[in-house]
Amino acid sequence: MYLLWYLLIGLVAGWIANLIVRGNGAGFIINLIVGIIGGVLGGWLAGLVGWIPFGTLGTLIASVIGAIVLLLLVALITRRDV
Repeated sequence: MYLLWYLLIGLVAGWIANLIVRGNGAGFIINLIVGIIGGVLGGWLAGLVGWIPFGTLGTLIASVIGAIVLLLLVALITRRDV
């Protein structure tokens, strides 16, 4: 059950991050991948600054922040306009 919940949070986080960075969603699979990787990245970044995401909302916020950072890094590496 937790895996399904993490996938749902990852999908929503990827979709929100794509809306913020690019202005539109990138599709189901891409949003899911970006959200899941962003969740890991966001959790790691939150730990670096001493913030521990708690609950669904905290996890979603950390995932969105990580996904935004991930999309911006990919844009820098591929030299594409955001």
